Amino acid sequence: MITAGIDCGTQSTKVICYDSDIKRIVCMTNEAHSIIEKNDGTREQLASWYVDAVVKCFQQIPKEIRTQIKGIGVSGQQHGFVALDEEGNTLVPVKLWCDTSTTLQCKELTEKLGGKDEVFSLIGNYILPGYTVSKVLYLKENNPEKYQKLAHILLPHDYLNYYLTGTYVTERGDASGTAYYDVRHKKWSKEVLAALDEERDLETLLPRILEPTEIAGYVRPAIIEQLGLSGKVVVSSGGGDNMMGAIGCGCVHEGDLVMSMGTSGTLFGFSNVPICDEQGRLAGFMASSGGYLPLLCTMNCTVAMEQIRKLFNVDVRKFDEIASKAAPGASGMLILPYFNGERTPNYPHGEAVLGGVNTLNLSMENIARASLESAVYSMRRGLDAFVEKGFSPKKLLLIGGGANSRVWTQIVSDIFGLPVSIPAIHESAAFGGVLQILSILEDKPLPEIAEKHCRLEDKEYKPQTDKKSFYQATYEKYKAYETGMKNLFS
Repeated sequence: MITAGIDCGTQSTKVICYDSDIKRIVCMTNEAHSIIEKNDGTREQLASWYVDAVVKCFQQIPKEIRTQIKGIGVSGQQHGFVALDEEGNTLVPVKLWCDTSTTLQCKELTEKLGGKDEVFSLIGNYILPGYTVSKVLYLKENNPEKYQKLAHILLPHDYLNYYLTGTYVTERGDASGTAYYDVRHKKWSKEVLAALDEERDLETLLPRILEPTEIAGYVRPAIIEQLGLSGKVVVSSGGGDNMMGAIGCGCVHEGDLVMSMGTSGTLFGFSNVPICDEQGRLAGFMASSGGYLPLLCTMNCTVAMEQIRKLFNVDVRKFDEIASKAAPGASGMLILPYFNGERTPNYPHGEAVLGGVNTLNLSMENIARASLESAVYSMRRGLDAFVEKGFSPKKLLLIGGGANSRVWTQIVSDIFGLPVSIPAIHESAAFGGVLQILSILEDKPLPEIAEKHCRLEDKEYKPQTDKKSFYQATYEKYKAYETGMKNLFS
């Protein structure tokens, strides 16, 4: 049986087709996205770009594969605000997870709700610029005419499900990243929605929340024709990219831990009970497979490497070679990689900092290695939080573009002090969509499906104990720099 997974990410939309009988991806297509960027922190895209990308991806799939697709699961970048009118037309560009232009709206909502502690008690999270809630208030305050026409509040994955099926639905994993969802009680927060708008019942604008085993619907006849599909095609509930990435690499059991090294960096683990962090290091998200997915997110991961690589004007392979020539700890040099501001810690106006530089360590090799190490230090904070909350990981799964670098993967293992494995299928978010719909079509529990289809690469990276002291010293220095920048960046 062939099923398809769609991953609508920040940089591109990917579609994979998987044949469950032979356990192999039989086709993979990709279409890039642009980003609208402004100096005030605005990061936006047009929702129509997502649909255009999906159509182009399906057009590239050979007809003999495309017409056999029985089901589709959709993964989408979290937190983006897709505003629709009564007819389902988009009102404004989609504000993305990496948009930091809503800092004032976050402060306004937090104060209106009684402060950070009260917000945390209401939803199990804080209101941060990345989340959806401040984007809705931004529309209300900056474009009241469009806001009055607002009839449906969706996330990117919800919007693609709407495009495919015509239904307005979501699921708890993606919903938990909006900051108007109460993760402890599994419901929309009436208090937060009222703080957004005291006159309108915004809950009536929100999509229906599906259970993990429910379907979003069936692909509409017009879309069947547009995508070149055939017959009755089922669409699962889908989910946010981190939630679907968890499914796609088999993170569906208590204690499973995953690091995703993409444009942003995330560290998440599966838990049977809610884990909410008062210090704000971990977001108290839910999993799309049931259960919970506490998560640390940084806004800069491969961004740091890419910026330094472009500065040196070298390709990725050469950059790895340069970084490998430096000693662990980069001789004390480090980088605060806040090229896009930062979410954890909450420094929306943060800027990148090159620190620990002296006449003895200033070299291309140390700068290159520092860019790789520092992106990992920023997520090591998350491991500290997980351990403090009683989470006991035994190993780490690594996904995302960073997992393609052997040098970087070994650095992750050394800094985290954990064995690191890499899933054999690298497109974990899209593969999560495949496994989710496969679970529904085969009527089998998702953990059983994941165990059957998720495989790891043969090589396992183990921490090198002789490197531990170098990394620990620079990590402590990194934390000191991070804390020292609070007054400048807050």
